[in-house]
Amino acid sequence: MPQTKRRQTGYAIAAILASVCALSLGDALIKGTGLSLPLWQMFILRSALTIPLLWWLARRRGMVRLTAPGWVVLRSALLVAMWLSYYAALSRMPLPVAAAAYYTGPVFIVVLSALVARQWPPMLALAASASGFIGVVLIIRPDASGFDAHTLLPVLAAMLYASAMVLTSAKCRGEDPFSLALALNVAFILGGAALASVAGRDGSVLLGPWQSVDPGLIATVAALAVLLLIGSVGAAVAYQNGPPATIAAFDYAYLGFSLAWGRLFFAEIPDVTALIGMGLIAAAGLVAVFPPRSSERRD
Repeated sequence: MPQTKRRQTGYAIAAILASVCALSLGDALIKGTGLSLPLWQMFILRSALTIPLLWWLARRRGMVRLTAPGWVVLRSALLVAMWLSYYAALSRMPLPVAAAAYYTGPVFIVVLSALVARQWPPMLALAASASGFIGVVLIIRPDASGFDAHTLLPVLAAMLYASAMVLTSAKCRGEDPFSLALALNVAFILGGAALASVAGRDGSVLLGPWQSVDPGLIATVAALAVLLLIGSVGAAVAYQNGPPATIAAFDYAYLGFSLAWGRLFFAEIPDVTALIGMGLIAAAGLVAVFPPRSSERRD
């Protein structure tokens, strides 16, 4: 039995590494194509290619239905807003820096979970939150003279992600993961269509006009759809087959992959201060995902 458990954990770790590799590569592709293709169009095209396969996968697992549709809709809306915030940030800042600021999510999850439970978080969690905050300050380095509000977009994305994950744990725990992914992609199309109704601003990453579709663009969007599928399904497999704290720790490999893609595709090399900030955020997240031993024993 222990040997089987080890194999499952190893399988789960491989799944989460594949997931974050795929998602970070997809984010790099978004950054590379974001200036020529508005996000609303990207969302519609990508999800249009993803939904048929997700529907087939969900049907193979049984009837596609939601037990808490209202909460699922709210969760999907939060995640669509999260991706909009994060992808908008990618056009304004280096991929590794945006990724590091976004990965304050686990710290926000600790804080929001404590608020939902109406329980003061442990001192270790508070220290992690402080470390993550300092890391964000070192990365975005706000100052009165040259402050750019866009540097706060990945932090906003992290807050939205944390809210969605706490909601998932509290209200959507019994939902099938493929059905959740299907609902999210439907929300992407609806959100993209809503943005399309006010789109048409030349040069806008979010509300730019419709771009002509050619085979090269379709191939790029198809690649994004495949990467999104690998990322979402890989994460589901990982958290279903391995200890959540262990898998969440390996989730931080996203930062390493983002550094690699940023260097490879965009020649982006964060400076020393930003790297220190990224290290503090990673350390804060790792502390946040490992509960204190005392609370584990009480449970």
